Amino acid sequence: MDYILSFCTLTLILNLLIVIGISVRVIMKRPSPGTAFCWLFIVASFPFGGLILYLLIGDRRLELSRKKRFDILHADFKRISKMIPRDLIEVDWSRHPTAAQAMDRLGHRMTGYPSVQGCRFKMYSETEEILDAIARDVDGAQNSVLMEFYIWNVGGKADDVLNAVIRASERGVHCRLLIDCLGASKWWKSEQPQQLRDSGVQLCRALPVGLFRTLTSRNDLRMHRKIVIVDSQIAWTGSMNMVDPAFFKQDAGFGRWIDAMARLQGSAVVPLTATMLGDWSIETGESIEDLLKSMQLGSVRLDGSTDIQVVPSGPGQTNDGLLQMLLTMIHAAQDELVLTTPYLVPDDSLLKALRGAAARGVRVILIVPKKVDSLMTRYASRSYYDDLMDIGVEIFLYTGGLLHTKSITVDGRMSMFGTVNLDMRSLWLNYEVSLFVYCQEFSQQLRALQQTYIDCAEQLDPPLWSKRPFAIKMLENTLHLMSPLL
Repeated sequence: MDYILSFCTLTLILNLLIVIGISVRVIMKRPSPGTAFCWLFIVASFPFGGLILYLLIGDRRLELSRKKRFDILHADFKRISKMIPRDLIEVDWSRHPTAAQAMDRLGHRMTGYPSVQGCRFKMYSETEEILDAIARDVDGAQNSVLMEFYIWNVGGKADDVLNAVIRASERGVHCRLLIDCLGASKWWKSEQPQQLRDSGVQLCRALPVGLFRTLTSRNDLRMHRKIVIVDSQIAWTGSMNMVDPAFFKQDAGFGRWIDAMARLQGSAVVPLTATMLGDWSIETGESIEDLLKSMQLGSVRLDGSTDIQVVPSGPGQTNDGLLQMLLTMIHAAQDELVLTTPYLVPDDSLLKALRGAAARGVRVILIVPKKVDSLMTRYASRSYYDDLMDIGVEIFLYTGGLLHTKSITVDGRMSMFGTVNLDMRSLWLNYEVSLFVYCQEFSQQLRALQQTYIDCAEQLDPPLWSKRPFAIKMLENTLHLMSPLL
């Protein structure tokens, strides 16, 4: 009996120490009050389980070695940025809305990347056309091919791109592929990685996971970027992973993934290349200078009239820079604001910004898929619909598949296009890359693409939506409480 009492006493003491220790850490990390209270409740209610959950997904912990490499990378970028030709960054801001120059200053100060002028673009929204065009660009490569993706999937036209990379490497082109360890976990177990290595392609896992790493960093910090660079003259980025939708999650019940990509030439290739090389340097320890020499990267010339600011984001790289850019863009809207996102789990500031835009008379249109691949996120997202529609936001549920395009257009003059979802994971945990484009032509083309999504969507009717069953509302609002952790 004494033994049992002693064991219970020790367990209670250990529980108390866990609660106190995690509480102190949460408080000193100063997350948002909602996130902080959520963790304090979980740890106090389930001390041992809460400890394990906190170690897994509690804060944006980075390995000490990764932190040091980020410090080196920041210093390298500052040194290299001074070598960028002035003509690439001398944007004529008189051609743009007043908010554009303010956003440029904000992005430059918080992410280190200024806007660049002299870009040419082509928007793609058909998957087969995207994969065919990327394969053609790789087949035309003479010096280098750089790629990084969150997911790579075997099958279909994605294999055509892989075979193009193999052919490029075999003819002497320097090829480096950085693929997320967790997002592409099935692909890493296939034969394709070895096929690439056998052909001479340098292949690297981004953000490896493991039990030991759980003690030193978060395993769910993911490389969510999608970038292709060919000969430092052509760049691709957008929402699409290296997958053929006809061969990807076809039994999941939400249809094909719907994506868009932009093919860029001119000065925007420079910051996108720097982002990719920085990611490679962080994972491998190779210096930026050595990478620049080995890749035989050429100079980039002005090509086109589009002005673009590349904004990379992620733990250790930026704090709230991306969020600040999004908020500034939303606040700048005067007539119309159109947003597409597959996952809607905004923080309070984003929610208030959207409501504020609608309240001051801006037509706010939000397009989300009717079905998504995450059940918890699906219901958590729906918990925000009432607050948005109450103030006049128009919500459209896309029915043509899993709408995966991430985009914002403002008054047909400014836009955001890239990999970032309007959820807390993208804003705080994932490594993302976003294009903030100050160009009427780009914005109008993107707005036309958004209209095709609206035309294939059902608009939510607020009175009808309010009549959904109480059990569903309860589920949505319960998962809403978990929003800071999704």
